[in-house]
Amino acid sequence: MDGIRDVAGGQAVDVAGALVAAERADERFHAFLDVWHEEALARVPGAARLPLGGLPFAVKGRTGVRSPAARRLIAAGGIPVGSTSVPGPGTPWQTWGLGARGRTLNPWRPDRTPGGSSAGAAVAVAAGAVPLATGGDGAGSVRIPAAWCGVFGLKTTNGLLPSADRSGLAAPGVLTRTAADAETYLRAVLDGFAPAPVTLPLPAAHSTGLGYAEVEPEVATVVRSAVDRLVAAGVVSLTGPACALLDPAPAWQAVRAGHVPRQQAEAREENDRRLDAFFARTPLLLTPVTPNRPHGHDGPGDTFSTSLTWGFNLSGHPAASLFAGFTGDGCPVGLQLVADRGTDAALLAMAAAAERVLGTVRP
Repeated sequence: MDGIRDVAGGQAVDVAGALVAAERADERFHAFLDVWHEEALARVPGAARLPLGGLPFAVKGRTGVRSPAARRLIAAGGIPVGSTSVPGPGTPWQTWGLGARGRTLNPWRPDRTPGGSSAGAAVAVAAGAVPLATGGDGAGSVRIPAAWCGVFGLKTTNGLLPSADRSGLAAPGVLTRTAADAETYLRAVLDGFAPAPVTLPLPAAHSTGLGYAEVEPEVATVVRSAVDRLVAAGVVSLTGPACALLDPAPAWQAVRAGHVPRQQAEAREENDRRLDAFFARTPLLLTPVTPNRPHGHDGPGDTFSTSLTWGFNLSGHPAASLFAGFTGDGCPVGLQLVADRGTDAALLAMAAAAERVLGTVRP
């Protein structure tokens, strides 16, 4: 699958080919829990007459097909072809996946994890099995695997779309080949979606560690190089100081646990104030997605791969992961784009403009 190309305009979609590609991706990288051959093919005649025209997509985990986003995609003519791998039991870290055939492998570096928890979703898109896969992002679970597999990932504004997460941290998201493909998803799942064109250059600020995170020097260099290319191409103009926050880790962990001491509540409120002030003057914040490159299958060690993502689950801002480049050992690095709450359409337009300069890749 080469992505979503004007499906609504009537292009035929090869669902049978997507099923074959899904099986191949599963054999090589263990991306799926199930591939739904008979069910997918049975949906083709009815879906062909609907706006998405039979667009094949994958869902996160076995329960993903019952999510509001998946139901909206199906109603618009999308065809779910399988459920993708998520982390298995036995570890406290969630940046990995376990498929039906075994541990999910990163298609760029099979000795490394693809990230998680939307592990198989990112691999399925990166491997070309599907042009779109649903995900959920409670701490970076869409953005981290998108970054480490070299695809596009969007975490929507918290509350924009329905979520079963009672903590309020998790927001629905999507993994696609391009930002334009993510817009196809948002058009299908969001009532009243309207594009939001942007004027270039976009005022932006770049922060390596948001004031608290330690980032691997090579990861920081790849992201800074991508930002410099965007500046040189006239896509962004760096204006004003970078945004510095308090480390959100204690507050995120307290909210997830369901008991928030006053100190953590005040830290969360302070970060919200700082972000509100930042986005009042600057529409775009640029950071690395993760402080580290993809770790091995034995885990991240003492590093919080979520350190640059989970703060925006607390604050509710929409955020995306865009391919920025590679480390010297062949690992993809993600550039995180963060925008003001509720400006998801504008964020996609910003990401599309950046993507035209930075390009897309496939293993």
